[in-house]
Amino acid sequence: MKTRLVRIGNSRGVRLPKLLIKQSGLTDEVELRVRDGAIVITCAVGPRFGWAEAAKQMRTGGEDLLLDPPTSTRFDDKEWKW
Repeated sequence: MKTRLVRIGNSRGVRLPKLLIKQSGLTDEVELRVRDGAIVITCAVGPRFGWAEAAKQMRTGGEDLLLDPPTSTRFDDKEWKW
């Protein structure tokens, strides 16, 4: 689809048709990147998007174990009281 850049103050912009926005799943906040001479628009997702689902899958597969065994500290050995 061809379109034109429109002037927005000192910048330029592109109007995206509603159908393209719907098909791509874009929301109000997007990220822009330049890749190989093209401007790529993607959904802006939080820094931990998908972590909860990944943790559930790890738990299901038994992959959520500690890498090293827990070690006690001086606080654990002498200072902590139940």
